[in-house]
Amino acid sequence: MVLLLFVDLDPELAALRPLGGFFVLRTGAAPCSSPPTLAHVYEAEASDPYGDALTFRVHKVADALRAPETRVAASVAQQGLAARLWSVALGCAALYDALPDLDPRLLRWDPDGSAPDDLWLSAVRPLPADAATLADVVLHGHLRPLTETLRGAYRVAPGLLWGNAASALAGAARQLDGWARASGRTDVAARARDLATQLLAHPLLAGTGTLTGTAFRRRSCCLYYRVPGGGVCGDCCFTRPPRSSPRAASG
Repeated sequence: MVLLLFVDLDPELAALRPLGGFFVLRTGAAPCSSPPTLAHVYEAEASDPYGDALTFRVHKVADALRAPETRVAASVAQQGLAARLWSVALGCAALYDALPDLDPRLLRWDPDGSAPDDLWLSAVRPLPADAATLADVVLHGHLRPLTETLRGAYRVAPGLLWGNAASALAGAARQLDGWARASGRTDVAARARDLATQLLAHPLLAGTGTLTGTAFRRRSCCLYYRVPGGGVCGDCCFTRPPRSSPRAASG
């Protein structure tokens, strides 16, 4: 019975490819020169060869954006990785009705990659596609340790980081909904919206914003307006860049 449930979860996750770069996930055995697993990144000590992977990524983003503060780059870097994780998880759940196990020990991440973040899943192991499993895999398996690390290193407010996580989830659902409707897959669109709604009610994301249809309005700001030439994002709590202290927007 279980085998029949997961029969359509192919080893290459090919159904994700038409959705674009945030959804595509490389699979299979990684080469010897492959980057570290995310488990290694989350748990590494500073003396470890990969211990500075998150620091490296934050500074790479800071240089690319000419960010005035590292906490701004930390916010953008975290939201980029969250968007990749949510896109893969939600895309598989909606298209396959199954979720690949994204255990941090199986998922490799290249901190020197371009955007979208470069991820590689070494083994495709199917899991149920319900909201509780998605929350366990993405929220608890990845975004909680990532949030704790970035909070400690860059003093980014937790409300901002969980707002980023919610925004990334809503963005993935919106993109998936648009593709599904254009492709005549109303079943996929309905599953994506239903899962996103349930996940945004999770205690870690509840109160981060309001979802109306596929439109999301968050209650915090990712600080992107602080980069040169940056403005407010489409789901920002602000309608225009604030003039007050930037720390007032970080909660």
